[in-house]
Parts: sequence; structure tokens; C-alpha cells
Amino acid sequence: MNVATDTKQDRINLRLKPSAKKTLERAASFEGKTVSNFILTSALAHAEKTIHEHEVMNLNSLDSEAFFDALVKPVRFNKKLAAAFEEHEQRVTSK
Repeated sequence: MNVATDTKQDRINLRLKPSAKKTLERAASFEGKTVSNFILTSALAHAEKTIHEHEVMNLNSLDSEAFFDALVKPVRFNKKLAAAFEEHEQRVTSK
């Protein structure tokens, strides 16, 4: 069962201009859907696309190899890296 057909328990309210409402009603009618179902399916599709764009990384073979090599090799702490972590502690996590 997908999110659009699960038992409905939560609500989202929208305020919109009359012209926007008419546009949504017209588009929903073309697809034989209620306005609510049209908005929900459209918003979910866009949400999934947005999540995919932010969570998925596509690399070519050279970049992929470099990425996985970086994961496998341990990080060598030098003075600059240690100083950067210390500065991060002072600026970010201490607030």
C-alpha cells in the first residue's frame, strides 16, 4: 500500500488564490481525480523527486572509484586537520 492510499489521519490546510484553486480543479477534472487526490499525488511525486535529487549521488566510474577509495583508506590526521577540528569545536559545537 502506498502513502496516497493509506488510511487518512492527518490533514494539511492550504490558503490559495481563487485562480489557483480553479487551475487545480480543472487539472484534477482532466485526470478524473478529486482536487485533494490530485494535490496529494502531485505533491508526493514532487516530494519523491526532490528527496531523490538530494539523497542520490550519480558518479562516473572514475569519480566512483575515487569516492570508494576515500572510504576505504583511513584518514591521516595532520596538524592542519586537527586544527580545523578544534576550530569547529570552538565555533560550532560549543554554542
